[in-house]
Amino acid sequence: MTEIIATTRWRALDRDGEDKCRLALVNGGYMLVGHARFRDGAGWAALDYVVRIGSDWRTLGADVTGTHAGTELKLKLVCEGGAWSLNGAPQPQLDGCEDVDFAFTPATNLMPLRRMPDVGRLSTRSAWLRLPGPTVSPLDQSYIRERGNIVSYHAEQSAYATQLVVDPTGFVTTYPGLWETDA
Repeated sequence: MTEIIATTRWRALDRDGEDKCRLALVNGGYMLVGHARFRDGAGWAALDYVVRIGSDWRTLGADVTGTHAGTELKLKLVCEGGAWSLNGAPQPQLDGCEDVDFAFTPATNLMPLRRMPDVGRLSTRSAWLRLPGPTVSPLDQSYIRERGNIVSYHAEQSAYATQLVVDPTGFVTTYPGLWETDA
């Protein structure tokens, strides 16, 4: 049985684009289902994604299908026992990653945010999917919550840092300069 827990819609602040996503409870775990439409330096993208999540809020697998800059994408990431594969090919550089992070949506910040304590720090490694390419590589991330719905975020490999605003479901509502939810 599937039960929708939350839905959200973001608009891009740094380009033309939007993303719609819903979080569902599915067979004792969770699932993110989203639809991202945006234009970046390479061209237009129309991407649909599904992220399968365990009851511990860690990624089990993810699919991305659609087009980016006129090129068809069909990606299937699977994590089994900490070992990752992409379209059936082993990805040993991703072994030990706990999550996926799709650079084209704030939706995938949900999993680490749901694992966070009310106050404190969470460090995690994610399988980071970027476009164009696509490329998938490890991304070390840290999240620090000092109070309420404000979370400091830092991505090691890109030296990116910001303060996220998060809603009670764990979805990011404000990703400064990049995304914010539609009212």
